[in-house]
Amino acid sequence: MSDAYAAAGVDTHRADRGVAALVDVLRTIDTGSPSRVVPLPGHYASVIRLTPDLGVALATDSVGSKVIVAEQVQRFSTIGIDCVAMNVNDLVCVGAQPVAVLDYLAVERADPAMLVALGEGLKRGAELAGVEIPGGEVCQLPEVLRGHPSPYGFDLVGSAIGTVALDAIVDGSAITPGDAIIGLPASGVHANGLTLARSALLEHGGLRLDATPPELGGQTVADALLEPTAIYVRAILELLADDAVEVHGLAHITGGGLTNLLRLSPAVGFEISNPLTVPAIYGLIAERGRVEPAEMWEVFNMGCGFCAIVAQADADAAVALLRARHPGATAIGRVTDRASQVSVPPLDVVGDADGLRAG
Repeated sequence: MSDAYAAAGVDTHRADRGVAALVDVLRTIDTGSPSRVVPLPGHYASVIRLTPDLGVALATDSVGSKVIVAEQVQRFSTIGIDCVAMNVNDLVCVGAQPVAVLDYLAVERADPAMLVALGEGLKRGAELAGVEIPGGEVCQLPEVLRGHPSPYGFDLVGSAIGTVALDAIVDGSAITPGDAIIGLPASGVHANGLTLARSALLEHGGLRLDATPPELGGQTVADALLEPTAIYVRAILELLADDAVEVHGLAHITGGGLTNLLRLSPAVGFEISNPLTVPAIYGLIAERGRVEPAEMWEVFNMGCGFCAIVAQADADAAVALLRARHPGATAIGRVTDRASQVSVPPLDVVGDADGLRAG
């Protein structure tokens, strides 16, 4: 990775080392009883055995620095969708049926209008995912949070719970070379890499959030950055329920881009030969921030928000099913025998409002 993300304030390599150290400590927890954890190292969600046949799946995530954009333009009604999406999209990756989400909302000041708007987004996200929000927590932390501008500072975190039959967990172990990779289009930047996006567009690029650069086809910069994260749960559950399709792996494409595929299996590689259309916002980020294509592909989803790995013979059926809810879903590549490698064709990250494709 180049220095653009680190210069914007996020050192991913240092963070990876820190997380590894934290996990090493947590592995030593001794409850005094045999562990109920189903081993899924590096996967998107955790699974705990409840009975010999049933597991509960757990995931937690936040909206990240996307909240700063919402604060700056005081538009709070969609950010809750991102909170739900970041959690349920992870949960379904293990084959789980999401059931509920709990939210934790830390605020600088409990402004009623802001809380109502945040609730509207959470409600919409829950309806899109088919989950309930039975409870949560609101905490006022004026000494911890300062808004952009004050007093609109907030942080929004969610935790999702679901159920999965232990013999139906999708853990990536069935993935084999030759399998097809189906990509589902992203709705935009989602809730990852916003620190770099803001740095590139606003600090280095000289744009304002209310600017309407021609590349965005009439959208403002704020419109593009606040586009809610797509929720893939209903489509993926339908795919899993279809006996005619053999699903070998599921990947939520978040921070790290398509390298997230490597979380599914260290024994194989992934070759992307037909990438989905790259939204124009990414060309603007790359140009204004002078971010190299390699780093763009390492940080952002680049137009692909979710991947399903299926048997090659089932690719057409999977695409047809997924397109019903996510038009534009298509086969974007295949699994290879090159362990722990993800390859994409050379792409210049430029384009207009219609985006771009690989040449």
